[in-house]
Parts: sequence; structure tokens; C-alpha cells
Amino acid sequence: MSWLHKGFGAAITFFYQGIPSLGVAIILLTIAVNMVMFPLTLKQTRSMRKMQELQPDIKQLQRDLKHDKQALQQATMELYRERGVNPLAGCLPLVLQLPVWWAVFQVLRSFAGANPTAYVIKGWRLFTHITDWKVAVDQGLAAVGAWKDFLWMDLGVTPSAAFRESFVTAIPYLVTILVVMGTAYYQQAQTQAKQKNQMAEGEKTPGQALMKVMPFFFGFISFTLPAGLVVYFAASQIFRIGQQGLIIWLDGRHEAQVETETASEKKVRRQRGVPERPGRAAEPERPPRPASPERRPRLAEGDRGPGAEARFEGGQKARGKKRKRR
Repeated sequence: MSWLHKGFGAAITFFYQGIPSLGVAIILLTIAVNMVMFPLTLKQTRSMRKMQELQPDIKQLQRDLKHDKQALQQATMELYRERGVNPLAGCLPLVLQLPVWWAVFQVLRSFAGANPTAYVIKGWRLFTHITDWKVAVDQGLAAVGAWKDFLWMDLGVTPSAAFRESFVTAIPYLVTILVVMGTAYYQQAQTQAKQKNQMAEGEKTPGQALMKVMPFFFGFISFTLPAGLVVYFAASQIFRIGQQGLIIWLDGRHEAQVETETASEKKVRRQRGVPERPGRAAEPERPPRPASPERRPRLAEGDRGPGAEARFEGGQKARGKKRKRR
């Protein structure tokens, strides 16, 4: 038994000590776990939203470079680098949360097993109630423990077992499963709302198929698990919807503030007559220089006279021919 199991068992025992209801203790444990994991949830949600915002650009790259996989990979990595997005940033928080979820799963499942006091602190109210119930069951005085009753459900019974007993008995379990499915759908739609607005009409987003399948997957899993875990799933997803709504609101508020500040700066620049994008003024084009006249050797003072220039040019041509021969 790890320290995580002991910690979650102690938390359940503590919450039950204040409010003697296992269902309420599970909900309070859900809230506590999600509040502790909020920094990782925040990082995961923001990374996922950034990746979704890049989907239109990635789709365009896939269309333009569909015949060159290497160029597509390089262009995609360059896009990630320009936008400051790390594709693995959303996976790390999820991996870190897996041990926590597994420990909570095992602690809650123990209440439906043969040893429901495995993770409970001895001497506290929950331990006493479970022990008294086990003694009554061994003596044939009781079959159902009041300590695990919540909203007309036995939290140690699976919805499938309740459905086999009677449809009326299974109604609270089925309602809880519907809550799990509905919150799973809404949670995914909540994170993909902005991406849908950015995609072209009629173009499918990568998460649309997953959004249709995952609620039914959660419903199927919940139908085979003890009701205590189903309550945990429902409470966890409702709390996550609130968390994501808060994150989206905070990010939207920050983006609106940045846009307002940018618009104000542009307005101030226009009022001051400063260009919006100040840069180095272009130098005026210089007129082209006139072609310099061809330089010709000058005649000496003594050689000037009638026919001197013709004789001079003839001498120049002769010297030019000699240079060519050489």
C-alpha cells in the first residue's frame, strides 16, 4: 500500500468524520484532488487549446505539402516554434495525474470489496460504521450498510447488478451514468468551441469523432463499475467543467485586454502623427550619372597645325596594331 493510498483513505475518513455520508465524502475528495491538481490541469488545458488553434494552419500545410512528408514535418515544427507551442506539453500533466487517479480508483473500489476498511483510519467514525455493519452481516442481522447509501444507491453495487435486480432500483444508477455521459460530451465541446469557429464551414475538426465516441465509452465503463466510482466520475467532470470555464474566461479576458491596449497605442500614435510601423525612411532615388565622354590623348603644343590631327590618329592606330601583334 503506497502513501497515495493511505493519503486518500485518510481523506475519505476525515470527510466522513464531519459528514457521515460516503457519497458526500467522495465528492469532497474529488474537489480536493482537483484543486491540488489545478496547476497541471491549467497547463494541460492551455496547451490543448493552443494545439486546437493551430489546427487550421496545420490542415493548410497538410494540403500544400501532402506529397512531401519531410517538408511537411519541418514546416509543422517551424509552425510550433513560431507560435511557442510544445506538442508534448499537454501530455506531461496527464501522465503525472495517472498515479493519482489509479490510487483514488483503488481506494474507492475497496469499499465494494471484501475488505472495505483496508485504507480507513482505525478508530474513526467510518471504520466503526463499517466494522459494525460487517458484524451484523456475519450474524445475519443486516444485508445493506447504511454507511454506503447515497441518493437511493448502494455505492458498493454496480449499475449492472442494480439493473438485474429491477428497473426501478436501477433508475438512480442510470441517471448518474447519464450525468457522466453528458458532462463528458460538454467538457470536450467546451474546449473545441473556439476551434470550430476558426475552421471552415463543413470542415471536420480532429476531435469531433472523439467527442461522439467518448461519452458512450464513459457510459459503458460506468455501467460495470461500483456506484461510488461513478459518483466520483460525475463529480470530477462537473468540477473540471467549472475549472475549464474559469481558464477560458481568464484567457479570454487577457486576450481582450491585450487587444484593447494595442488599439489604444495605435490611437495615440495616430493622434501624435507617428506612423503605426515606424521604420527607416526610404532615400530618394538619385538621378543616373551622365556617361563620361571618351578620353582622348592630347596633342603636344608643337605638333598642332594643318593635318596634325590626322597624322596623330594614324600614329595611334599603328601603335594599336603593334600592341595586338605582341
